[in-house]
Amino acid sequence: MTLTPTISVWLVLVAFGSWQAREVGAFPTYHNSKRQAINWTQPEDEWEILSLPRSITPHIELKYFENRTNADASISDEEFLERLRRIKNNTSTPRMLWYDNTPDGLAYPPFVEKALKLFNLKQVSYEIEHSLLSKVSCTACKAGAGLLLHYIHLGKSEAEIIKMIYQFCSNLNIQSPRVCEGVSSLFGSEVVYVLQRTPLGPDEICSFVIGDGCEDTYNPYHEWEVIFPPVPKPPVLELPVPKEGAPFFKVLQISDTHYDPHYVEGSNADCNEPLCCRLSSGRPSNPNAAAGKWGDYRKCDTPKRTVDNMLSHIADTHSDIDYILWTGDLPPHDVWNQTKQENLEIIKETVRQMTEKFPGVPIFPALGNHESAPVNSFPPPYVNQVDNSIAWLYDELDLQWRRWLPQSVSHTIKRGAFYSVLVRPGFRIISLNMNYCNNKNWWLLLNSTDPATELQWFIYELQSAEFSNEKVHVIGHIPPGHSDCLKVWSRNFYKIIARYENTIMAQFYGHTHYDEFEMFYDPHDLGHSNNVAYIGPSVSPYYDLNPGYRIYYVDGDHDTTTRLVIDHESWIMNLKEANLYDYPIWYKLYTARSAYNMKALRPADWDNLITELAHNQELFDLYYKNYWKNSPVRPACDAECRKRILCDAKSGRSHDRRHFCAELEAKVDDESGKSWKSWIYRGLSNSYSLLTSIVYLPKYLMGFG
Repeated sequence: MTLTPTISVWLVLVAFGSWQAREVGAFPTYHNSKRQAINWTQPEDEWEILSLPRSITPHIELKYFENRTNADASISDEEFLERLRRIKNNTSTPRMLWYDNTPDGLAYPPFVEKALKLFNLKQVSYEIEHSLLSKVSCTACKAGAGLLLHYIHLGKSEAEIIKMIYQFCSNLNIQSPRVCEGVSSLFGSEVVYVLQRTPLGPDEICSFVIGDGCEDTYNPYHEWEVIFPPVPKPPVLELPVPKEGAPFFKVLQISDTHYDPHYVEGSNADCNEPLCCRLSSGRPSNPNAAAGKWGDYRKCDTPKRTVDNMLSHIADTHSDIDYILWTGDLPPHDVWNQTKQENLEIIKETVRQMTEKFPGVPIFPALGNHESAPVNSFPPPYVNQVDNSIAWLYDELDLQWRRWLPQSVSHTIKRGAFYSVLVRPGFRIISLNMNYCNNKNWWLLLNSTDPATELQWFIYELQSAEFSNEKVHVIGHIPPGHSDCLKVWSRNFYKIIARYENTIMAQFYGHTHYDEFEMFYDPHDLGHSNNVAYIGPSVSPYYDLNPGYRIYYVDGDHDTTTRLVIDHESWIMNLKEANLYDYPIWYKLYTARSAYNMKALRPADWDNLITELAHNQELFDLYYKNYWKNSPVRPACDAECRKRILCDAKSGRSHDRRHFCAELEAKVDDESGKSWKSWIYRGLSNSYSLLTSIVYLPKYLMGFG
């Protein structure tokens, strides 16, 4: 009997019952009489997707307990400081001591004064900025979270806590006073609101946020699993090489524009704030510190003239584009100084630019982490108070994206900024809101269980696509294997990719600003690669980068189509020359198959490339140049750098590098002479050479004759 796709899906749902993410583990109840409880429970989610095409009925029930697990409220300052000392002493990573330069006029509690000396805050700041979080950041996170919870438990007001955050930031010279003020004002209220309501303590919070850098603390409040329909996984199909000479789609990917409307040529590009090249950055100290006309390699975003020039160049050079993937991050990096209204204006302006430059070309957008104000703040649908709701952004996205998307996706965009569109018969694009995996999204501390029911909806869409023999491309912003993606979310996503490997033909992300890729494997057989995520280069030069974009060639409409990416090419503008000659030139940096001598771009081909990059230094040097978009100011890459970059490519599942990268890192060590085998071999070789030289010494030197 043959079932139509819609009836098949309906029968699966009826047989399977209500789909929802399953929380794992029992939640104990804790009692703390000194805690000033906030009476908060998660509102019931009444999103009825079953009444809509291709949707499900979500049902998340938050088991909230009034009393949190943390007992810090009942301990003394001395006991709290001793706990911080124990945290420090249990951390094996070496660190420098931070000496407190607090002015005499500011008096911290004595235990805070002592605690500040335990942590290297400059290193922590660097690690957070570069998403390279270690035990140093873990230690500081536990101290910071413990301190905030301590003050909350003592009954300090929101204003007092925000003032304390500002004082720490400013007087410890973590940032300039105005940046500290902006960060405290923008983020303070949200952080306090969440910490007043989360049942977690410092260990659980920091393990949740930092992942690999902290020990894996069991956290029953954030252990959950998606549920798959009772449909057996079809036999895995061997992917053929796409047919030569067959029709194809030409696809443009633009990512991380970070358009800065306040960029000023000649302003200070070498300021002491997260974003420079503005009038507010001050005057440059010397001519070399002045911002270039077309952008700058330092901490500066993209001027409007550069965005306009790039779009005009693309429209002229690639007039045959079939559709565009627009993978997010439109506002600049002035995260301390943003408002909702200004971010909305930037979204409207960039949408207008895209519409004017590419009339009639379908555009499929994905939401970045910088679109919200404050940055990374994406409360799930159950947070519906006017002051905290994300409706201000999602409603505007629905309005703006409607230029390119069908009306039928409006309900999911307004709910969670994700959607599914049938592009061609048998070919679907699914856009995910990756901010629900963002570990810098503080709202997820309340409940990270499949926020907005996005992954369960994703499974439903993929199962429907499987029934309909559709192939799917997935787009988003934060790559699921990146350290910014929550471990539990990434783990569930990884399982979904493995289950639907016959359906998902490619994934496309941005966020890192580099030109790279990310691999996926069968969780039970790491020898079987099943998917690849393409991570497109940023338009923004932030920082030390050339502006860039990507062109993909996708297997098109024909009887034997695979919908695989046939090839891709990266285009860049040499920023140094553009500023020097006042004439930007965009050119093709490389084509993947030609540059890396690849037969095709199937997952197995990319997996083979990683192996080649591990033992071929010349090939890796080429990859590294392309990774940095041929930046003239890119740093040198030693063996540790090489291992990190290749491990990034190997890890489509976040915070699990040891699982994926041990063998790969050993190969790099072997190649660079750092492994124990190489060490023994070199030792034996040196000993043999020494013995040989002694044997052949002239006799008179050996004391004979």
